[in-house]
Amino acid sequence: MANERTAGALGVAGSLLPVVAGLVASAMLVVDYLRPTPVFCVEGGGCDALRHTAIATPLGIPLPLFGIVGFLAIGVASLLRGPRARVAQLGLSVIAGMVGLSLLVVQFRLGKLCPFCCVADASGILSAMVASARLWLASEAPAPRVLTYGGAAIMVLAPIVPLVAGFRASPVPQVIRDELAQSPPGVVTVVDFVDFECPFCRMTHPELQAVLEAHPGHVRLVRREVPLKMHAHAMDAARGACCAEKLGKGEAMAQQVGLSLEPYRACVADPATDALIAADKAEFQAAGGFALPTLWIGEVQVVGAQPQERIEEAFDRAMVRAGS
Repeated sequence: MANERTAGALGVAGSLLPVVAGLVASAMLVVDYLRPTPVFCVEGGGCDALRHTAIATPLGIPLPLFGIVGFLAIGVASLLRGPRARVAQLGLSVIAGMVGLSLLVVQFRLGKLCPFCCVADASGILSAMVASARLWLASEAPAPRVLTYGGAAIMVLAPIVPLVAGFRASPVPQVIRDELAQSPPGVVTVVDFVDFECPFCRMTHPELQAVLEAHPGHVRLVRREVPLKMHAHAMDAARGACCAEKLGKGEAMAQQVGLSLEPYRACVADPATDALIAADKAEFQAAGGFALPTLWIGEVQVVGAQPQERIEEAFDRAMVRAGS
C-alpha cells in the first residue's frame, strides 16, 4: 500500500512538472502575441519571427492559447485517479507531444528558435513520456490531498502570474515614453538609434525613408547617434550629422546645399557635440538597446535590418494608437 501511495504521489508530481512549465511558457507567449511590443521575448528574435508566420495564429487564435488550454487539460487528468484518467492523460499528452515535436521541427527549418516556444514544445513531449509511464503502472493509490490541492493551485497560478505581470508591465522604456509624450495627437514619433557606418543601418534607411515619405505630416523623426567603436569613421559621421542638424540642414552636409563651412567646422570641433553624442548613447543604453539599428516606431520596437513590410506594419499599429 505504501508503494502504491508513493507511486500516486510521484505520478502527480511528475505529471505536473512539465504541465506547469508549459503553462508558464505559453502564458508568456500569449502576452507577447497580444502586446504591440514584446515583454518577455526579444524584438526581432526567434519569438518575434515565429509570431509573424502563418502557424502563429491557427483559426485566427494565437497558438499559445491552445497551449494553455491543452496543458490545463493534461493537468486536470493527472490529478484524477483511475484507468480512465490515465488514458485521458496519455491521449492529451500524446497530442501535445506530437504538436510540440512538429513545432520544434518547423523552428529548426525556419532557422528561428523561440526559447519560450521550445520550453512549451519540450513540455508537451515530456508530458507524453510521463503519461506513458503512469499508464503502465500496475496500480496507484490516491495521492495525498495536500499534493492534489497544492498541485491544482500551482496549475491555476502558473499561467495567471505571467499573464497579469505581462499585461501590467510597460515594455516601453521611460526614455522612449518621454520622447513619445512630446508628439501631438495624430503624429507618430519614430526614434532612430543609428550608426552611419553600420551596414545594417544603411540597409534599413531606404526602407524607413519610404514609409516616412508615404505619411507626410504624420511623423516626427528623432535620430539618436550611437557610433560604435569598431567603426573607424562612425564618430566623425555622427558629429557631422549632429552639426548639420544644428545648422538646419538635417542630413544634407555639403556646401552646395547652402551649409556654411566655418560654423560647421566649429560645431564639429566643439566638445558640446561629443557630449550630445554621449547623451544619445546613454539614452540608447537606458532604452535597453543591444543592437543596431534600433527603431522605436511609437511603442513598437524594431531591431536589426527589417523588410519594409515589417516597418510598415509597426507604423500602421503606431498610427492607430496615435489616432491618425
